[in-house]
Formats: sequence, structure tokens, C-alpha cells
Amino acid sequence: MRNSTVWAGLLGVEGTVVERVEFDGEADTLVAHVRPARAATGRCGVCRRRCPGYDQGEGRRRWRALDLGLFRVFLEADAPRVACPGHGVVVASVPWARHGARHTVVFDDTVAWMATRTSKSTLEQLLRIAWRTVGAIVTRVVDEGVAARDPLAGLARIGIDEISYKKGHRYITVVVDHDTGRLVWAAPGRDRKTLGAFFAALGETRCAAITHVTADAARWIADEVAAHCPNAIRCADPFHVVAWATDALDEVRRDTWNAARKGGLGAHARDLKHARYAMWKNPENLTDRQQTKLTWIAKVNHRLYRAYLLKEQLRQVFALKGEDGKKLLDHWLGWARRCRIPAFVELAARITKHRGAIDASLEHRLSNGLVENTNTKIRLLTRMAFGFKSPDAMIALAILNLGGFCPPLPGRQAA
Repeated sequence: MRNSTVWAGLLGVEGTVVERVEFDGEADTLVAHVRPARAATGRCGVCRRRCPGYDQGEGRRRWRALDLGLFRVFLEADAPRVACPGHGVVVASVPWARHGARHTVVFDDTVAWMATRTSKSTLEQLLRIAWRTVGAIVTRVVDEGVAARDPLAGLARIGIDEISYKKGHRYITVVVDHDTGRLVWAAPGRDRKTLGAFFAALGETRCAAITHVTADAARWIADEVAAHCPNAIRCADPFHVVAWATDALDEVRRDTWNAARKGGLGAHARDLKHARYAMWKNPENLTDRQQTKLTWIAKVNHRLYRAYLLKEQLRQVFALKGEDGKKLLDHWLGWARRCRIPAFVELAARITKHRGAIDASLEHRLSNGLVENTNTKIRLLTRMAFGFKSPDAMIALAILNLGGFCPPLPGRQAA
């Protein structure tokens, strides 16, 4: 095997001729002098179309490659320019690097893969690069993936939600495709203007193709969906509806606790205070101690236990789904309206207001569970990287990892 072939394999380059390799002892670096193979020369760096030459550019240029052992490695080559009919005068493409990059494709893909799996400090030390360089590489890899596959193409059933990424009420809005499970769009903010930008990017024709949208009961989401997606059925998220009931139950528990405390029933108040989790948890997940606590509440405070049963029956509505779920919801609304518990009377009115979206969720068996799972993974990425200073860096990393654009490690098969 020729030395040039061995060096091409070590450097992870294809379509490249390795002319010679030099070692700089003072800088502890290897410099490989390379040139594109004949078939890869004279092409536009943007569209890879063969174009006439323009000039020799600004001389020779270096690209950072993966380290070999303890030594940093650079590829050095001429950087001529070509005249592309579509993109004007641009630097000619090279087979070992993306257009505009100062790192090889193998280096970029390794950084992108590691960025989704390890902290930024680990990545910085292992590959000896700055975190801002990681952000630029991630953005470059995502841009290439989006150019090859439009994430907004073929959308029919989507989920919309917002997630906090930083203290101080800093949010991003995320959109997930229910059919592929992928994160397809994200942007800073959580208002009509932010979501309007998504529908503008989607376009009128593709907006008309949206058939189902899952979301919480936020007015700004409902208004934008109604304005841009005339054929979409909006489905309320069951998790948020049950959370309303949990909040109403907790309000009843606090009122009962305050009444016992002010009435001089100190021991009773203490028992109620520690009953919170027994009333929050699903019955199948209760510990023996929590089950005992719930049994005690059923005996000594019928009003509070009735509120607990209202919460549980509403949860059962979404467990049944379909027509059975709708019938049980009718029964639940009748019970809640006459239960004489203000928090649940108000909840019944709120659910009635959103009844159409709730019925759609029961009928089509859709929820925002997939979106919530995506949000959990975004939070994990944020914690793993020890936070982000800008939402754009976090969004790029989330799209890379959850949008299906993360490349496999060089030399390995895609998972």
C-alpha cells in the first residue's frame, strides 16, 4: 500500500491526493500538503458545479483535521477561486471540507456527534477548540442537513409547545412532527409573532396540509393555528387538562388546611399538610403509607375526598379516550357543576370552553406527550452543556440531535 493511501486513510479524506507530510517539532503539529483529485477540481464551493477558473485566490490555506496521537494535524492546499453562474466568484470546493469551513468534514462530524453527548468543557479539552467554534460547526452541519432534507416538508400532524431555557422567563417555541417524532422547528419567544414566523416559513400551501395540531390551551397558539391552518383540528393536551384538575385539588387542600389551622385543629392541619403527594399521585403508584393517608381523608373530610375523586375521574376520561371518554366527560361535567366546590365549578366552565379541542384529543388519540418528551431531551442537552448564553446555540444543537441531522462518528455506520 502506498504511503499516500495510508495518509489519506489516517486523515479521513476522500478524493484527495496527499503530496507530502511535514512535522513541525516546535509547534508539535503535522502538516499534510494535499490537493483535490482531478475529478474534484474546478467546482463551485456552494453547489459543486464545474465552473471556469477565476484566479488563484489568496494563496495556500490550512484546514484543521483530527489529532493524530498527541499532535495536531492540518491540511494545507491551494485555494483558487472559480466563477459560478449562480453564486458568482467563490472559493473552489475541496473534497475534505465544507464550503467556508476551516476544519475537515471528519473533524466537523466528530465535533457535531460529541456535542450531543458530552459537556462543552470536555469537548473543548479533548479536541482543543473553543466553544464558539463548536457552535459554528454545529450550525454548519445543520445547515447542510437542512439543505439536503427540508424538515418542514410533508408535515400533517404537529405538536406545539414552549420551553424555558434560562432564568428570567426566557423561552423558545418548539414544533414537533407527530409522524416522524422529530423536532422540525424552534425559535426564541412564546407569542403570536414567534409562532407566526413558523407558519410563514411553512407557507400557505403546506399550512393548508396540516390536519392536526396538539397544544395546551394557550390563546396565542389557538389564534395562530386558526389563522393559518384552516383545515387543522386542534387537539388539547390531556396532560395539561389533568394538571388543571390537580391545581384545583391543591387549592381545595390548601383551603381545607387553612380552615383547620385557623379553627384550632393543629393536628388535623398537620396531617392535611403532609397529604399533598398522596392526593397528587396516581392510585396505582401510591405507597402503603400514602394509601393509608388517603383512606384517612376519605373518613374525616368528605369535601376534600370528593375533590380528589373529581380529579381522578377526569384522568380516567383520557385513559378511556374515544366515545367512552366523551360520555364520561359529560358525566364529569355534570358532577363538577353541582359539586359545590368553587375550584371545580370554575374548572368545569374552563373545560366546557375548550370542549371542542378536548373532544378532538379523545377522538384522534393525540396528545402533547411527544412534544413534552422532546422538551425533556432539550433540557438534558442544556444541563449536559452546562447552559447556553444564547438561544440560537441551543436551538442549533437541539435541531442537530432531535431533528435527525446528527451525523454518525466518522468510520461508523449510522445508528
